[in-house]
Amino acid sequence: MTPDLTLKLVYAANVLVAGWVGSLSLFLPQVASRTVFSGTAAASPAMQVTGALWLSIALLSFAGCFAPRSFAVVLVLQLIYKASWLLVVALPAVAAGNRETLPGGMTVFFLIWVIVLPFVIPWRSLLAQS
Repeated sequence: MTPDLTLKLVYAANVLVAGWVGSLSLFLPQVASRTVFSGTAAASPAMQVTGALWLSIALLSFAGCFAPRSFAVVLVLQLIYKASWLLVVALPAVAAGNRETLPGGMTVFFLIWVIVLPFVIPWRSLLAQS
């Protein structure tokens, strides 16, 4: 599989997952609270802001399907914020035995993405643009 095809598959996954989750969180926060957040977060304007971010990632990822290397910085953003959330929120909750306070599906997805993204992001292309 070529690097650009791999990037396109990651962008397509973003379009589907971030598009769905972002739309629910932005437009139907009560539904997102029950499904995406597994009842661990109440519907709120903060959830809608998060939904707007995820929907933006989905839209930029759609563009990334056509220009994979040009939009790779979107993947770096995801790597940073997902890793930050895992380190600052999820890890302490798990360490304290409070796993039930975390949205399970989202936590697993974040963990998978943090493991996969460093191998998919075209670091040389990004750093060469500097």
